[in-house]
Amino acid sequence: MGQLKAKTLSKIGYTNDQARSLALNILSKHYKHDTNEALIDLLTDIKNNPNNYLQHEVLGKIAEQFTGKEVDIHWQTFDLLAETGMLKIFGGKCIEHSAKKQMETAMSLPITMQGALMPDAHAGYGLPIGGVLATKNAVIPYAVGVDIGCRMSLSIIDEDESFFKRYSYQMKVALKEQTHFGMEGGLEFHQEHPVLDDARFDDTAFLKRMQIKAARQLGSSGGGNHFVEFGLIDMPEGNDLQLPAKSYVALLSHSGSRGLGATIAQHYTQIAMQTCKLPRSAQSLAWLDLDTEAGQEYWLSMNLAGDYAKACHEAIHYNLLKSLGLKAMANINNHHNFAWKDTLPSGEEAIIHRKGATPAHAGEWGIIPGSMTTAAYLVKGLGNEAALYSASHGAGRAMSRQQAKQKMTVSALKKILADAGVTLIGGSVEENPFAYKDIETVMAAQTQLVNVQGRFLPKIVRMHKE
Repeated sequence: MGQLKAKTLSKIGYTNDQARSLALNILSKHYKHDTNEALIDLLTDIKNNPNNYLQHEVLGKIAEQFTGKEVDIHWQTFDLLAETGMLKIFGGKCIEHSAKKQMETAMSLPITMQGALMPDAHAGYGLPIGGVLATKNAVIPYAVGVDIGCRMSLSIIDEDESFFKRYSYQMKVALKEQTHFGMEGGLEFHQEHPVLDDARFDDTAFLKRMQIKAARQLGSSGGGNHFVEFGLIDMPEGNDLQLPAKSYVALLSHSGSRGLGATIAQHYTQIAMQTCKLPRSAQSLAWLDLDTEAGQEYWLSMNLAGDYAKACHEAIHYNLLKSLGLKAMANINNHHNFAWKDTLPSGEEAIIHRKGATPAHAGEWGIIPGSMTTAAYLVKGLGNEAALYSASHGAGRAMSRQQAKQKMTVSALKKILADAGVTLIGGSVEENPFAYKDIETVMAAQTQLVNVQGRFLPKIVRMHKE
C-alpha cells in the first residue's frame, strides 16, 4: 500500500472525517500490500454497493458508513478532571519532574480511581515508566506499554561459583547459540510450545495474521535493556524457597512479547485514539471501554501476548539449561507491562495497569534487576495498598539512551565491566550502568513494598548490540 491521502478518499465520496479515518486505519492494517489503484477500486465499490460488504469481517465497518446504519465507532470527547485523585509517590527524590507531571495527567482522567508512582519512575509515552494506574472498567493500551507482558524470569541451579571457573566458555557459547536478540529474526532451530496453538489466535483476523511471526520469534529477545545472563544468587538463612543458605548459579532473563505485543499495542492504541478524544496533553492515554468490542478484543489480545512472553522465557531457559546439562531447582517469574482485574482497598473492582512496575501483592514473588554490573533482587511483595500492590521493575533510567551514548565510550564501558568481573556479549554504551539509577537507593525507597529474599550478581551478560 502506498500513501493513500484523505483528499483522494474525498474525491471518491468519503466526505466525512469519520469515514476517511476508518477507511485509512482498516486498509493500513489489513490491505497494506495492495496497490493504491486496487484500494481505490475497492473503496469505490464499498461506497456504491455497501450491502454487499456488511457481513465482511474487516470491511463491514466501512460499509456501514454508507447504509444509514449506526456505526460501531462512537466518537467521545472527554475533559480532564481538576481533582487528581489518590496518588502515592514512593522515592520521590529519585523521580524526575516530568514523570510526576505525566502521572498527574493520568490521575486526572475521568476513569481513574487510584494511582501510584514507583521509585524507579521516569518519563515515558502516556503513563510514565514506573506508573501504576487503577481505572474503572477501561483499559489504556499505552498504560500497559508497547512491550506487552515484558517480564523477568529467574532459574536457580544447584551449582556454585566453581561452575563458572570450569564451564565459563561453554556458558558463553550457549548464550551465543541458544539466544537471539534484535527486532527481527529468531533462533536458527525449530521451536515448539503449546502457546503457538492457542485457540485465541483464531479469535480475530488480526491475531491470526500474527501467528506465523510469533512462531518465528519464540524464544528470542528484543533490543534495548532486554538481556539473558548467568550469575550468582546469594540466598540468605530463612528464605521462603527453603533453600540452604549459600550462593547458587542462576539464569536471569528480561524480555517481552516481541512483535506480537508491539503490533497489538499499536493497533489498539490507534483505535483508542480514534474513539476517545482527549486534550492534547493526554491523547496517548486514550482508553477502551471493556464493554465495547474493541475493549474485549484488546483484553483478549493482551492476555495472549502475556502468555506468549512467558512462553518465550520458558523456551530461553529450557534451551540454555538443556545445552549445558543443567536443571532448575526453582524458577520465579513475573510480568511488569500489563493490566490486571483486581480489587482496590475500598472493595471496588478496578483494572490495575503496571507500566514498568512489578506486582507485589502480599507473598507474591518478583524480580527487580539493576544493570549489567549491579545487583538484581529476588523479592516477595508486602501487599502495600497505597502502592496498589506494586513495586519497582528495576533501577530505572537516569539518562536517555542518547545521553548515555554521548557520555560513555566503549573503552570506558570495558573498564567498568572488567572492574565488576562481568563478561558482556553484545550490548552497547546506551545500556551502561551509569545510564541507570542506583539500584540500592531504589530498593531502600521501597522497603514498605517488598522484602528481599535473594541478591543476584551478573557474571556473563548477553544483550543486543545496537
